[in-house]
Amino acid sequence: MGAQWKAKPKEAAANARGKIFGRLVKEIMVAARNGADPDMNPKLRLAIHQAKKASMPKDTLDRAIKKGAGLSGETVNFERTTYEGFAPHQVPLIVECLTDNVNRTVAEIRVLFRKGQMGSSGSVTWDFDHVGLIEASSDSGADPELAAIEAGAQDFDEADEGNTLFITEPTDLDLVSRALPEQGFTVNSAKLGYRPKNPVTSLTPEQLEEVEAFLEAIDNHDDVQNVYVGLAG
Repeated sequence: MGAQWKAKPKEAAANARGKIFGRLVKEIMVAARNGADPDMNPKLRLAIHQAKKASMPKDTLDRAIKKGAGLSGETVNFERTTYEGFAPHQVPLIVECLTDNVNRTVAEIRVLFRKGQMGSSGSVTWDFDHVGLIEASSDSGADPELAAIEAGAQDFDEADEGNTLFITEPTDLDLVSRALPEQGFTVNSAKLGYRPKNPVTSLTPEQLEEVEAFLEAIDNHDDVQNVYVGLAG
């Protein structure tokens, strides 16, 4: 499953697309708090890149930037929260949320954790590395190892659909994202996230199915942005 678990597509395509746009809009608004100019705001630049890769309409993108930067006259107050704990069978996970109501979100996430175990701050993060995660693809057959060295990435791994996941220091995320196209790779997504140090490898098919059902319920919550899981495969 890799560093970041992704839910299996069970919803209709339109609903899934709306969910992706909803998450990207939140990321754009939060990033735009530090300025509406992507050339001067690396976090906003990365968020805009991901929105364009997802084919977000330009009007939706522009509205999100203006709202986040306070240029539309509307007040936006999303807060980033992180929850730690275990899925069934002691599989560690980190859940990142963006919410306009922390009390509501924590209560609802706590309910979703009932089939697992919700932990306190720091109870799980020690078993993950905080890194930059860049998913990229190459149509030219570029060598990912050479690209990682030349672009300044720490490491690389296989990602979904034949893509490559480049791992960076958190502070190098924007720098490596800009360098990879020169090495023959197209950046599909770039974000700060978590990579498990000791992923669980010993689950039976039945146990894995139980874990996946738990993770899907977490991922389907409207305030959840990312779910990082210590699960191999």
